[in-house]
Amino acid sequence: MRLAFEGVGCRCVFSSEWDAYAQRTYFENFRETPKGDVTKIPSGEIPTHDILIAGFPCQPFSISGVSKKNSLGRPHGFADRAQGTLFFEVARIIRDKQPKAFVLENVKNLLGHDRGNTFKVIYAALADELGYDVHFKIIDARWFVPQHRERIFIVGFREPTLSTNCHPE
Repeated sequence: MRLAFEGVGCRCVFSSEWDAYAQRTYFENFRETPKGDVTKIPSGEIPTHDILIAGFPCQPFSISGVSKKNSLGRPHGFADRAQGTLFFEVARIIRDKQPKAFVLENVKNLLGHDRGNTFKVIYAALADELGYDVHFKIIDARWFVPQHRERIFIVGFREPTLSTNCHPE
C-alpha cells in the first residue's frame, strides 16, 4: 500500500511494526525502521497526516486463522487479545489524529466473521462513533498479481462523498 500511495506523490510519515524480522524486511525495502508496538505508542507521537493506511492482523478473522485457533482452543476475532483488538488501535489513531481519509485492508472473511457482527462493530466505530463517510468493497488481487487473493478494503472520508453510503447488512 505504501508503494501505491508513494507512486502517486504521497509521503509516508509513520509506520509501526512490532516483529523484529518484519522490521528488518521493512528496512530493506524502505531504508527506515518502523516504530514498535502500536499499542504502546501514544497518539501524540504519531505525526499529523492526511491519509491513514492500515492493515490490522487478519489471522483472528480469516477462515484458516479461525479454524486453526478453534482447533487449538484459542479465541478468535475480537476475543483474540493479542491480534483481534488491533483494529481499536487504528480507530484510536483515527479519532485522535482526524485524517481526511483512511484506507484499511483485511481478509474477505472479515465481512462475514461471527455472522457479520465483527464487521458491524468495525463499521459502527468508523461511521457512527468517529463520524466518517465509510465505504467498503471486496477486491480480488488476481487482476493485479498472479494469485487469487480476495481482500476487503474499507475507505472513509472525514467529509461526505458524492457516492451513496454502503452499510453492512
